[in-house]
Amino acid sequence: MSDKNKPSFYKKVSKQFPEVMSAVAGLGTTLRTAGPLDEKTSHLIQLAAAAAMQSEGSVGSHTRRALEVGASPEEISHTLLLLITTIGFPQAMAALSWSQEVMEKKSKK
Repeated sequence: MSDKNKPSFYKKVSKQFPEVMSAVAGLGTTLRTAGPLDEKTSHLIQLAAAAAMQSEGSVGSHTRRALEVGASPEEISHTLLLLITTIGFPQAMAALSWSQEVMEKKSKK
């Protein structure tokens, strides 16, 4: 993800604790490349986990990341719709709304 797409708080923490943020980014890369799943699938899985945790910021981040590695808006929406029977309708709809906000902003650029 390019720096211009990162939230301002993320940028602030990265300046304060560059070693920590570098290590976290490195761990993410290592985990995504450690197995047979492609990057897009990995981000869709992380998006689903973020939705299950009801983490709006993480849903937005993984929506952006999934788009950047080739996931379509339809794949992202389907990922979140699949969660209805697992995390519940209200929680899945909240995550879908957060994700769609990100996708709408991205499509306007």
